[in-house]
Amino acid sequence: MSRVTEIRYVGYAVTDLAAEVAFYADTWKLKQVHHADGLVYFAAEGHDELYVVRLRQDAVQRIDVIALAAETNADVDALCAKVRAYGCQIIWEPKPLDQFGGGYGFRFFSKDGLPYEISAGVERGSARALAPREAVPERISHIVMHSPRHQEEMQFFIDVLGFKLSDWLGDFMGFLRCNAAHHRLAFLPGPPCLNHVAYDMANIDDMMRGIARLKRQHVDIRWGPGRHTAGNNTFSYFTTPAGFAVEYTAELELVDFELHQPQVIAPAPEIMDQWGVGVGGPHTMPKPAPDAALFQPAGV
Repeated sequence: MSRVTEIRYVGYAVTDLAAEVAFYADTWKLKQVHHADGLVYFAAEGHDELYVVRLRQDAVQRIDVIALAAETNADVDALCAKVRAYGCQIIWEPKPLDQFGGGYGFRFFSKDGLPYEISAGVERGSARALAPREAVPERISHIVMHSPRHQEEMQFFIDVLGFKLSDWLGDFMGFLRCNAAHHRLAFLPGPPCLNHVAYDMANIDDMMRGIARLKRQHVDIRWGPGRHTAGNNTFSYFTTPAGFAVEYTAELELVDFELHQPQVIAPAPEIMDQWGVGVGGPHTMPKPAPDAALFQPAGV
């Protein structure tokens, strides 16, 4: 069955491009790999995804695109047909991509109005072995979204895009996998928008060293350090200069993609954070608000 197999990148429009570029390069420790036509691209050096963040300047801050991967061009075509049949608006049909890295893909709006891309055949980057104690992100780990119809939106990703349900936290947060990682996407109720993008660190020690580096650069931790229950991953949340939430995480659980059976986990403080020793909590995270450009194509 044709399905999504991975996360590729998130594209953002921001009102202060220079500040956001400096954050991802100097503070978050991604590598700038391309800059053309007003677009700046960053890779996480521990993985061969060509880039994981794309930035551009605009008068309005928005999510330009959340890009996902499929295996083949035929999978892209099949998924586009399924997305169209589900009733989502197609932004552009499957075609050879003229963006950095090329490939073949299409874009669509979810029924919430958020823009997604599914592509195959994109050029690979040059991953390297990260040095011990280097404490920089290896790759995108997962993305969490808000939706006013979060259960229906999750079912779309399962039925149409081929994700599988890993766990529920109560009835308000669902975790979806598209490979062996416990979750690559998760959904919460709320206005249609991005909640956060998480990045894998090599281990918990590197996550803590990353926290220390950010603190030295006067980037305050919003919530953490801690350890979730669903996925059993450690966490530490921050915000970029533009106000987008980002996370350093480690030790995300690996499961059998085909056979793992979901659980319903009862919410409780020690479930959201098994350790209970960090600062903040969900209430200290940025308050969700509808994305500023729902159903408006970014054009790039």
